[in-house]
Amino acid sequence: MQNYLTIFINGDPFNCDSSMSLFDILNYLSIDMNFVIIEYNHSIVDKQNFNSLYLRNNDSIEVISIVGGG
Repeated sequence: MQNYLTIFINGDPFNCDSSMSLFDILNYLSIDMNFVIIEYNHSIVDKQNFNSLYLRNNDSIEVISIVGGG
């Protein structure tokens, strides 16, 4: 059984351990989870599900930053 998988983050391939949750991946990438919206295979993911979502090979996530301004 392989212990890693390739997912796509904003269209770019990213290799990660298969035991990493979405939360683990975002944390590893130093992404501030308070200011992003995550789209997983074209569906928005609720922040409370980040810890329980485990990705599969070739899954796609889009990280959308929330930017304030005036």
